[in-house]
Amino acid sequence: MLELPKQDSAKIVRQAMEFRRPDRLPVYDGFWSEFAEAWRRAYGLGPDADIEDHYWLDMRVLTAREEFFPTRVREIKRAGEDVWRDEGWGRVVRRKEGTYFSETVDRILKDPRDLDRLQFDPAGLEVRYDGFLDDVRRHHEKGQAIFLKIGGPFIRTTFLRGEVEFLMDMAEDEPLARALVEKVGEHLLQIGLESLKRSRGRDYGVWIFDDMCNANSPMFSPATFERVFLPTYKRMVATLKAAGARWVMLHCDGNVGPLLDLALEAGIEGINPVEYHAGLDVVKLLDRYAGRLRFVGGADNVHILPSGDAARIRRHIEAIVDAGRNGGVIIGTHSIGPDISIESYELYRRIVAERGAYAKGG
Repeated sequence: MLELPKQDSAKIVRQAMEFRRPDRLPVYDGFWSEFAEAWRRAYGLGPDADIEDHYWLDMRVLTAREEFFPTRVREIKRAGEDVWRDEGWGRVVRRKEGTYFSETVDRILKDPRDLDRLQFDPAGLEVRYDGFLDDVRRHHEKGQAIFLKIGGPFIRTTFLRGEVEFLMDMAEDEPLARALVEKVGEHLLQIGLESLKRSRGRDYGVWIFDDMCNANSPMFSPATFERVFLPTYKRMVATLKAAGARWVMLHCDGNVGPLLDLALEAGIEGINPVEYHAGLDVVKLLDRYAGRLRFVGGADNVHILPSGDAARIRRHIEAIVDAGRNGGVIIGTHSIGPDISIESYELYRRIVAERGAYAKGG
C-alpha cells in the first residue's frame, strides 16, 4: 500500500501560495465514493477506513450552509423511488433516490419582477454553522491548510432562476440579470464574512465556487461577464480580503481561460480545478500568469489518468511537478472516479511524492 507524507501541510500550502519553492509539492484531490469503495476492497479494509487520511491531502475546502432558505429544507413527498424535496435554494426538485441529478418542479421566484420582495434567511442563522466549526477544528488539528467555500453568483442564481431562464435574462434583460447577480452575490458574501468570523479560515482564505463554463468555453461572452458579473465579483473579493481572507480563489469547471484576465481584474488570486481536457495547461498558464495566479489542480482525470498508460501518466504528472518547483501550484484533479484504477492513481501520487520532494532534491 502506498505510503504518503502527511507532515507540514499548512506550511507547504502557504509556501506554494506565496510563490516560493515548497518543501514538497502540495496535493488536493477529491474522491468519488465508488473509488473509495474500490480502494477498501482492494486492500481488505473496513467501511470506516478513511481514504482521505491514507491518500493524504494537504488542504481542505469547508463550507457552511449557504442555501437561501435553510429553514425551508424538507422532504415534501415520496412516490416509488422518487423523492420531492425543497432544497432551500428557492426550488422544489424531484430526484430518484440514491442518484445525483434532479428535475426542478417548482420555483419560489416565478416572476423575476418579484425579486425585491424576496428575503433570504439571514447569514447569521446558527443552523448554517452546525458542524462547520467542528470540521474546521478537526482539519486544523490534522495540520491541513483550510479554505472556506461559498458559491458564486452565476451558479447560485441558476438555482434560484433556472439555468436556461437566467441565460435568457442575460440576453434579453441585462438590468434584471445584474439585479439578480447583485442580490445573490450579496447573500453569498455575507455567508463568507460570517464563516470567516467564526473560523480560522482567514489564515488562508475563501474559494468562490462558480461553474460557469463547459469543456469548450464559458457559457456567455467575456463582455457579458464584464457587464453582468464583474462589479459583483469585485465587491465580493475586496470585502472578503478586507475581512481577513488571505487569498480569494475561483473554482470553475471547464474552460475558464477566456475569463482569466477579467478574474484577475476582479481580484481573484487563483483557480481550480484547471481542467487539462478543457484546454487548461498548468505549465503554460503558470508561465503566462507567473506571480499573479495560483493553480490548484491540473492533473487530467478525463483522458490521461483513466487511460492506465503508465508512460503517458508519468509524462503528464512530471511536467506539472516540475512546473510547481518555484511555487504557484498545488497539484490535483477535478475528482477521482471509478474510471481511474487504483494503480494509476497510486502511480500519480508516487511521482508527486518522489519528484515533488523538492527539499530532498526531488
